[in-house]
Amino acid sequence: MRLTFSVRRRLAGALLPLLGAAVSPALAPDAALHAQTTTGTVRGAVTGDGGAPLSAVQIGARNVESGIQRGTQSRDDGTYILPGMIPGNYDFTVRRIGYAPLTRRVVVQVGATQIQNFTLTTQAATLTTVQVTAAAAKETRTSEVATNVTSEQIRKLPTPSRNFLDLAALAPGVSVTEDRLNFTGRTFSANGQPANNVNLFIDGTSLKNDLTAGGVSGQDASRGNPFPRSAVQEYRVISQNFKAEYQKASSAIITATTRSGGNRWSGNALVGYQNAGLVQLDSFQRADKHVADSIARKNGTPSTFVRPEYKRTLTALSIGGPIIKDKMHVFGSYEGNYQNRASRVNINPPPSGFAALDTVNLTQYNGSFTSPFREDLFFGKLDNAFNENSSGELSFSDRHETDIRDFGGINVYQRATNYRQDVKIAQGKYSYFKGALLNEAKVDFSDFRRNPSPNFAAVPIRHFFYPGGEARVGSYESVQNFDQRRLGLRNDLTYSGFRGLGEHVVKGGLSIDFVRYDVVKDNNRVPEFFYNAIANTGNGDQVYNYETPFALNYQTGDPNFKANNRQVGAYIQDDWSPIERLTLNLGVRWDYESYMLNRGYVTPQNVIDTLTRYNDSLPNPLDLNRYVSNGSNRKPFYGAFQPRLGFSYGIDRNSRTTIFGGWGMYYDRIPFDLYAIDEYQKLHHPSFTVQFAPRDSTPVPGQIAWSDTYLTTDRAVLDQVAHAAGLPEAWFIDNKAKIPRSTQMNAGVRQLFGQFATTVTFAYVHAYDLMALNWANFGTNANGLCCTSFNIGAHGFSNFIYSTNDKETWYKGISLQLDRPYARQDSSSIGWGAGLTYTYSSRDLKGADGIGDDFDFPTSASIPRHPSNDEKHRIVANFITDLPYLFGTQFSGLIALGGKVRQNVGCNSRFCGINETLNPYERGGFTVPGTFPYQMVNVRLRKDFPNFARSNMSYGITLDVFNLFNRTNLTNYNTDARYSGRDANGNPIPNPDFGKARDLATDARRYQLGAELNF
Repeated sequence: MRLTFSVRRRLAGALLPLLGAAVSPALAPDAALHAQTTTGTVRGAVTGDGGAPLSAVQIGARNVESGIQRGTQSRDDGTYILPGMIPGNYDFTVRRIGYAPLTRRVVVQVGATQIQNFTLTTQAATLTTVQVTAAAAKETRTSEVATNVTSEQIRKLPTPSRNFLDLAALAPGVSVTEDRLNFTGRTFSANGQPANNVNLFIDGTSLKNDLTAGGVSGQDASRGNPFPRSAVQEYRVISQNFKAEYQKASSAIITATTRSGGNRWSGNALVGYQNAGLVQLDSFQRADKHVADSIARKNGTPSTFVRPEYKRTLTALSIGGPIIKDKMHVFGSYEGNYQNRASRVNINPPPSGFAALDTVNLTQYNGSFTSPFREDLFFGKLDNAFNENSSGELSFSDRHETDIRDFGGINVYQRATNYRQDVKIAQGKYSYFKGALLNEAKVDFSDFRRNPSPNFAAVPIRHFFYPGGEARVGSYESVQNFDQRRLGLRNDLTYSGFRGLGEHVVKGGLSIDFVRYDVVKDNNRVPEFFYNAIANTGNGDQVYNYETPFALNYQTGDPNFKANNRQVGAYIQDDWSPIERLTLNLGVRWDYESYMLNRGYVTPQNVIDTLTRYNDSLPNPLDLNRYVSNGSNRKPFYGAFQPRLGFSYGIDRNSRTTIFGGWGMYYDRIPFDLYAIDEYQKLHHPSFTVQFAPRDSTPVPGQIAWSDTYLTTDRAVLDQVAHAAGLPEAWFIDNKAKIPRSTQMNAGVRQLFGQFATTVTFAYVHAYDLMALNWANFGTNANGLCCTSFNIGAHGFSNFIYSTNDKETWYKGISLQLDRPYARQDSSSIGWGAGLTYTYSSRDLKGADGIGDDFDFPTSASIPRHPSNDEKHRIVANFITDLPYLFGTQFSGLIALGGKVRQNVGCNSRFCGINETLNPYERGGFTVPGTFPYQMVNVRLRKDFPNFARSNMSYGITLDVFNLFNRTNLTNYNTDARYSGRDANGNPIPNPDFGKARDLATDARRYQLGAELNF
C-alpha cells in the first residue's frame, strides 16, 4: 500500500504518541503481551488470622507452560490486581514473612476476571512446605453475557471442518451456519440481527469485513475457515453487553487468543478424512435413487443414479518451544483443507423440431465434474520477555484458498468460477507493566482480498428456456476483486491504583486505522443472451424459434472503484468497586469513519433533472435535499457516542452467588459494497437489458434488430448497443443515512454448585436504523396493496432505488447455562467436563421479509413487524469424558436440539390483501427428547496409544460421527403464500404446497476418520 506524504505525516503524528507511551519507562509491564481484549485479569484480597487484611504480601504468578512470571503486592487493605494476564495455567505463590506460603494453580481465561482470595496462617518461621490447591476457571464477577470456549473443547469436541467458530453455538442467542457438503458460507450471527453486525478479534486485531457481507472477512462466500484451529488457544463469545474497548459490532463479538510456545518443545500433527463412502444419502437423494432404481427395474437397464462424488482431507501441523527458556518462545502452525466434490450438469433434453436449438446439442454438456476446493492456513508467532517489566510479540497469518464452483444443474462446466480468497495479517505488540500501570501498544497490517473470476476464457453466455427445462452455456459472467488493506494503530492504558470511594480499574484507549479499498466489480462483463421459442418482451408474444435471442443482459463502463477511509475509535471505562462485593462497569465509546459512504459522490445532472421533473409523480417521492449529493453535503457521522453500563454483586464473600446486569448502546457500520459502490457503479458501470426483434422482422418500440456478429464481436460494439437500447438504474443514498445501532439490556444471576457454574439470564436487544434499498417508482395503494408504479423507463431509467433506515429487529431471550470445565483430579482419575445451554427466545423483524435482506420491495415501511425464523427453544450441549476401564479412550459430543419455529409468511398484505404477517406459520414442537423438529448429534471417539520409549509422545486415532441418528432436518419451508388466490365468492383458496419443506438444513450421517501424533 503506497502512502502519500500527507498520509505518512498524519501516520507519524498518530504513531509517535503511541510509541512514546509504549516505551515510557514509567509504564513498564507484564511479561505478557496482549491487549486486554485477549487477556484476563486476576484480582482478590489477602487476609490473615481472623480475616484481618494483610498488606505488602508478595504475590507471584508463573505461567506453567512458558515460565514467564508476573508479580505484585497487596495494598493496605489487602487487595491486589493483576491485569493483562495471558490466558493459561498459572502457579500463584503468596508469601509474607511470618506466614506460611501458599501456592495455588489458577486458570486464567481470555476476557475473564478471576476472583482469587488468599488466607495465610501465621508461623514462627518461613517453612519450605507449601500448601497446594487448585482453582478452576469459574468467572462470576462480570456483567457481560459471555461464554468461554476452552482449549479442551477446541481440541476434543467433534468438528467436521476444523472451523473454530463452530463452537460459538455454545453461547446463548448465537447461531452458526451448518457445515454442509455443498454450502459456500460459514458465518455466525446473534440476537436476531444479520451476520453483518458481528465482529471477530484475534489477538486484538479486528477481522471485520468493511466491504462485503458476512461480518468476518472471507466468510460470507467460502467453504473455508478464517484461522487455523490449531493456532487458537481459546476464545470468548460475548453475546451481550461487551465493554467499551470493543468496536464495530451491534450484535455479538468473538475475541480469540492464539497459542504461544512454551519452555518445552512440543508439537502436534493430525489428519482427518471423509469420502463419499462415509456419507450416507439424504432423504432427497434416497428418493431420487428410489425413482431411478424403479425405472431401471421396469426397463431392465442399469440404474442411472450416481452417488455424488466427495472427498475431504484435513491436515494440521503445529510446533512450538523455547528459543531462550523463560524468556523467548516461538510457535507456528499450518492447516490444509482439501476438498473434492462433484457437481452434476443435468440439462433436460429440449424439445425437437427447432433446428436452431438442435445444433446446440445441449445434452452434450451433461455429466459429473469435479469441483475442487483448496485452503492453506499459516500462522507464526514470536514472543519475548525483555525484562521483568516488558515484553513483545510479533505474529503473522496467511489464508489462501481457491474454489472451482458455481456450475451444475442447468449451468455447464464451462461456467465454473475460480473463487479465490486471501487474508493476510501481520501485527506487533509491546507491553509495559509497573505497579498499578499497564500500557499495551499494537500495530497491525491486514490485507483482505476476494477475487472470483471465470475459470475458463470468456465465452458469451447463451441462456435457453424451453418446456421442461432450461440451460446456460458459456463462461461465468463476472470478474470481481475486492481488496481491503488496513494499517491499524492502537494503544490501551490501564491504571488500577486509583482509590476514591472504593477501588477503580480505569482503562482508556485510542485506535486509528488507515484503510484502502480497491474494488473491481465487473458483474455481467460476459454478455448473456436469452433464447426461447416464443417470448414476450413487452410487446406481446413474438416467435423466435431459438434462431435469435430475445434479450441481452450486459454490463459496461468502468468497473473500478477506489477509496481511502480513516477509522478512529476512543473509549474510557472504569470498573469501580465502591464496596467489596459490588463492581460497577462504567464506560463510553466513540467511533468515527471519514468515508464509510461515498462521501465525495456527485449525482449526475441528468439524474437530477429527471428526478426533479417527475418526483411528484413517483409513488415514493424523494427529498431532493437528502437524496441528491453535490460532493460536499454528505457529512461523516460524529455522534457515535456509546455509553455502556454494567454491574455485578456477589451475595457472599466468595461470590459463589452473583447477580449482574447491564445496558449499553452499540454502533456498527454500513458495508461499503452495496451502498457506497453501487450508487456510483449503477451509472458509471451500468447493467443493461436489450430487447431484440425476431430475425427478419421489424423492431417495435423498445427493440433493436439482431445481428449474428453480436455473439463474436468485441466489447466496444456491445457497449454501443447496450447504451443505445438499454436503460440504467439510478441509486440514491441518503445524505443523512444513519449508522446501524442497537441497545442491549440484560439481567441475571450466577451460582456455583461445587464444580458447576450456573447462569440464568434475561436478554433484550433492539436494533435500529438497519439499512435497506427501496423502489421510488413502485409503491402500495391506499389499502396497502402492491403495486402502484410510474414508468420511468420512458424517461431514461429502469428504476429509481433509494436507501432507507426503516428496518428494525427485536430479540428477547431467557437462557440457562450449566458448565463444568473438563478437569481431572490426578493422573489416575477419570477426567470429564460438560456444558448445557437452553434458550427460550423470540426474534421479530420490521421493514424486511427476512434477516439479511438488503432489498425490500417496494418499501421497507410497507412491511410490518413480524417473526423471522423465530426459533422459540434451543438446547446446545457438549461433553468430554474419559471412559473408565478403557485406558486412553475418550468420548465427546456436541448436541443441538431446536424447538418450535415461527416463520414469516411471504404473501402478506402487500400482495395478497390478506394480512398474513399477523398469523405467522409455526412448525415443530417442544416436548420430550425425541420430538424436537431439529436434532443434530455429533460425537467423537478417541483412542490414545502412548509411546513408552518416549513418555512425551503419544499417538491417537479418532472416529467422528456427525448427525449420529441420521436425522432429516428440513428447511426452506414453502411460506410464500398460505392461499393461492380467491374463488368466485372471494374466499381464499388454501395453497396445497404451503408448509412443505423444499430443502435440508443438515447433511445425512457422516463419518470422519482421523489420526493424531503429539510430541
